[in-house]
Amino acid sequence: MAKSKKYYAVRKGKHPGIYTTWAETQKQVIGFSGAQFKGFATEKDAKEFIGVKLTKKPTPASIKIFTDGGSRNHGNKLGQHVKNNDPAAWAYLINQHGNKHSDSAGEFGATNNKMEVLGLVNALDYLVKNNLNKLSVDAILDSKYVLDSINKKWLWGWKRRGWKKSDGKTIKNKVEFMQLAELLPKFSSLHFYWTKGHANNSGNNYVDDLLNKTMDKLEGQQFNKPKIKNKVTIEHNINQDSSSAQDNNYIDKQSSIKNIEENLKNMNLF
Repeated sequence: MAKSKKYYAVRKGKHPGIYTTWAETQKQVIGFSGAQFKGFATEKDAKEFIGVKLTKKPTPASIKIFTDGGSRNHGNKLGQHVKNNDPAAWAYLINQHGNKHSDSAGEFGATNNKMEVLGLVNALDYLVKNNLNKLSVDAILDSKYVLDSINKKWLWGWKRRGWKKSDGKTIKNKVEFMQLAELLPKFSSLHFYWTKGHANNSGNNYVDDLLNKTMDKLEGQQFNKPKIKNKVTIEHNINQDSSSAQDNNYIDKQSSIKNIEENLKNMNLF
């Protein structure tokens, strides 16, 4: 029968530590006044004897989510705002032990930052609606704009000040951050991590590709056609707006103005 391994813990000696042979242990305690040492059957017990703090290995999250957002700038100069016909989109990927769900949508004239917030908002909203918010969730983003708002507690400061910055100015993307602040407390275990965009993270690359496909579809449409809406906001609006108000979102104003001008010219009034 093979002899079981033994661990020797030297708490006080020439070189305190864990040893696996008595010969090594003797060297540390012989001739050392007040030496403290003991043998154990397990390394765990030996470490506890010398006061090594044992930490539990983190439990892998039940769900991992990847979110991203983007906006395309058509010929704008650096630093200029996006144009009202620039496509923008968000996307997310939810991975629960290999079972994957993804989604994406977009609109015209929105900033990259707005889409970054909406990517996370829509992912969290999906988890809440499907009763998955009580599970442990890791959220992996490449947007420090979104991560800093959470990890540096900016979000809660904005909320206390009525969604204003410390200088009194209203924050950008107020509606989206209000949605985020409403969703976050609904989670029991939600942790955030940063990943470098366009690198070697397969989840991040997936959502980046997904949102670019959404923007490709938007570019294939005429600007005056109905645009894809951000889902969380639209669900909220549908409950409040009348059907006539919704229909007004899809009126082709440019065509209407053109028709009026042509009629006035025919009447020699233009």
